[in-house]
Amino acid sequence: MITSISSKLPAVGTTIFTVMTKMAADFKATNLGQGFPDFDPDPKLVNLVTQAMKTGHNQYPYMPGDQRLRSNIAKKVETLYGHQYNEDTEVTVTSGATEALMAAILAVVNPGDEVIVLEPCYDSYVPAIRLAGGVPVFVPLLAPADQQSRYSVDWDRVGEAITPKTRLVILNFPHNPTGITLADSDLDALETIIADTNVLLLADEVYEHIVFDEKPFLSLCCRPTLAARTFHISSFGKTYHTTGWKIGYCCAPAGMTAELRKVHQFMVFTVSSPMQVALGIYTEDPSTYLSLPAFYQEKHDFLYEGLKNTRFKPIRSQGTFFLLANYAEISQDDELTFAKWLTQEKKVTLIPVSAFYRNPGDVESNHNLVRFCFAKKQETLEQALSVLKHL
Repeated sequence: MITSISSKLPAVGTTIFTVMTKMAADFKATNLGQGFPDFDPDPKLVNLVTQAMKTGHNQYPYMPGDQRLRSNIAKKVETLYGHQYNEDTEVTVTSGATEALMAAILAVVNPGDEVIVLEPCYDSYVPAIRLAGGVPVFVPLLAPADQQSRYSVDWDRVGEAITPKTRLVILNFPHNPTGITLADSDLDALETIIADTNVLLLADEVYEHIVFDEKPFLSLCCRPTLAARTFHISSFGKTYHTTGWKIGYCCAPAGMTAELRKVHQFMVFTVSSPMQVALGIYTEDPSTYLSLPAFYQEKHDFLYEGLKNTRFKPIRSQGTFFLLANYAEISQDDELTFAKWLTQEKKVTLIPVSAFYRNPGDVESNHNLVRFCFAKKQETLEQALSVLKHL
């Protein structure tokens, strides 16, 4: 009888998103925590999926992805960022961005390799690194200096973290959970840091189309020297309000793509055929993603202005469908304690930013900040604000 199994991920438990979402359900709270829309995608897109099923697209599609979809991805990236990817050898459709992240990391990280991660960070990075046998090296972002300022990247510390063992740097912009994006000066700094190295880059850019204040998103693909060593990863789930469909993609130079596809074909082989066919048709119209900034700007601004009428101190987001707010005037509890109290007692669920750090209970991980998701219906946001203004 087997009594125990040696875990490859002994430090991994139930994620904060699962914990807080279950609490939201248990306490019947308004959930502004987990990052998914509570509204449906465009009916036209849904109808295209049904049409694809009815016209026979129900078997395995080509392993790298539907031809039309890959072609449209390549055209979009070239139009927006100026970099040409070969749709046949450099674009791969994946089972969500999370699979693309895992496949990229497993493809290039070998046992003992170091991988630089900026924290706070999305929770899938470190487990993927450890499964590959890599060693995560954490570089903290500079936390807000006051209740109104944003996080920022300390590029000097990033440079200091690079060693002969560094294989990969993971960069997530627009950034979850902080909502910051990159400026030209950031890309300049990154180019300088990696210029004389063999370090590869993984760009988690799933929120690329959700940027605010009429500022264009600066993908790592914008710079040829960066694109030449970057896995560019994005998500149709974030772009088209279809997180449950789990369709993403990865663009990378041919040699890097070949290695990613070796992992991809044995991880999932390929992804949902009717969804790919539908997305291939739907993405022919650029307005389907170019309209996103205005769509989410309205929701961002509504929540931001509403929070200004509470004792929270909101921080304007530059991108993603998240914004942070400081709750120091309401409570001095640590972030997790405050988030649980808010769910249990006030019936509004948020995510503690400390959950995105490797040691969420440490003082260094707690800055009296919680993350709001505004990818919600108007009535959902109004319901939450009606409670929060009385705190």
